[in-house]
Amino acid sequence: MASSSTNDDREAVLSLAEQAEAEAEAAEAEAAAARARAAKLRAEQAAQAEAEPDVPAEPETAAEPEAAIVEAETDEPEAAEPVEYPADAAPTASRRRWIPPWPVLAVAAAVVAICGLLAASGFMLWTSRQETARQATDAEYAAAARQGVINLMSLDFNQGEADLQRLIDSTTGDFRADFEASKDDFLTVMNESKVVTEADVRATAVEKTGEDTATVLVAASSKVTNTAGAEQNPRAWRLSIDVARDNGQVKMSKVEFVP
Repeated sequence: MASSSTNDDREAVLSLAEQAEAEAEAAEAEAAAARARAAKLRAEQAAQAEAEPDVPAEPETAAEPEAAIVEAETDEPEAAEPVEYPADAAPTASRRRWIPPWPVLAVAAAVVAICGLLAASGFMLWTSRQETARQATDAEYAAAARQGVINLMSLDFNQGEADLQRLIDSTTGDFRADFEASKDDFLTVMNESKVVTEADVRATAVEKTGEDTATVLVAASSKVTNTAGAEQNPRAWRLSIDVARDNGQVKMSKVEFVP
């Protein structure tokens, strides 16, 4: 009984092995058939390729130009829609140009203020210099008129010729010519009268000025002494003296007694 079961097992194993080998052979046959079909297809494709002319492959984008154009157009940024402003509030380009920021306005205002201050300072300085020059010129005219009156009204017969020459030297124009013409007659009167006069100028004031000329009002007094030693009371005089510049010096050109 034991040997009989063993034989049965061996037959079953052999049967299974044969069945497996059969299945393997069938699988190999199918694989060989598949390889044959694949080789046949490759041969047919190669033959077809040799028979047809070579055509360059078109780019993928060329097949759909319209789609490419659409994509290119969609890549561009969309234009912003214009913003509508009210008529009285629309910000125009010219208005933006003519409204500078506050710092610029502040700097401009500071520059204008500085220029104004400089102009005012320059004008005040110029005016001050003009006034100083005028005062100096008036003082020169007043001093010349004062000295002219003293030379005219202070005469001593003991030194008559020197006094007359000093008076002539302090005059100019027709006034000088008149004194020079009557010098001898005037000297004779002085010697005969033997009178000594002394003048004192109390005040001067420039009435008006011109180009190198001026009119000066002079308040003066004179005292007369004769040969006997008698003195007369001082006499007051008011005179209008015209002066003019002659070779750089201011001299008397006219004398008038004012009542």
